[in-house]
Amino acid sequence: MKLVIKNLTKTYKNGVKAIDDLSIEIGTGMFGLLGPNGAGKSSLMRTIATLQSPDSGSIMFGDIDVLNDNMSLRKVLGYLPQSFGVYPKMSAEDLLDYFATLKGISNSSERKAIVKEVLEITNLYEVRRKHVAGYSGGMKQRFGIAQLLLNNPKLIIVDEPTAGLDPAERHRFLNVLREVGTNCTVIFSTHIVEDVKELCNEMAILNGGKILNHTTPQEATKKIEGAIWKKTISRDDLEANEKMFDILSSNYNQDNTLNIRVHSVEKPSDDFIAATPQLDDVYFIALKQDEPALV
Repeated sequence: MKLVIKNLTKTYKNGVKAIDDLSIEIGTGMFGLLGPNGAGKSSLMRTIATLQSPDSGSIMFGDIDVLNDNMSLRKVLGYLPQSFGVYPKMSAEDLLDYFATLKGISNSSERKAIVKEVLEITNLYEVRRKHVAGYSGGMKQRFGIAQLLLNNPKLIIVDEPTAGLDPAERHRFLNVLREVGTNCTVIFSTHIVEDVKELCNEMAILNGGKILNHTTPQEATKKIEGAIWKKTISRDDLEANEKMFDILSSNYNQDNTLNIRVHSVEKPSDDFIAATPQLDDVYFIALKQDEPALV
């Protein structure tokens, strides 16, 4: 099933235009929505999930008119918000059984089977009797995936799911998400470029409520081959280089020197060497090109 969004707009009462005439089509598989904090990612996720209404535009998921038939979408939707909320003092097993009841699974043996299945998928079966409130951050996120899988969703939305996770928990979480995202549409919203590179077969960069680039990670990096350059400079030379070159990013070496990366069709100067394009470069290029021109 394909998600088709056309001319979606949302302006809040404080005047902030969170979604700006946005149109995009998203098919089956893992889709990465990449953008900085405040780009409009959560606003778009909440609108698709029917938690808020846009000012104008349309959303279709297969033959479901999302904005005019919220309940049909919710029956096939799995949603993990950025903050999943406060957990009561209940075991994962009991809490999932409760959620399954809320989702209309009235048969107790059927509930038991689906709860066991989602606990196994998310690698939480061995800790199923522990209180979810005592879970680590990564375990809580995996529990969030478990609860959204209870209704066998066709559309899954996860909003900034790896923020705050340590590297091991992040890796486990991404593995679970990768496994569940093979046969449905998964929209993965994040500001972490590495997550998209590892997980998604298609992506879009969002800023200011607008889609800046809709592509694949492979196509995006291929497009800038031969146009990324790097050199090592001292920390004291950074300001001078910033005036001469449009620096995409910089990072420190162990000796306190800096590696800088520049996007240019031609070699910026003799002391630069060609660099292999990275998805980070694509992201920073898109954001720089979206910056308002200086008058």
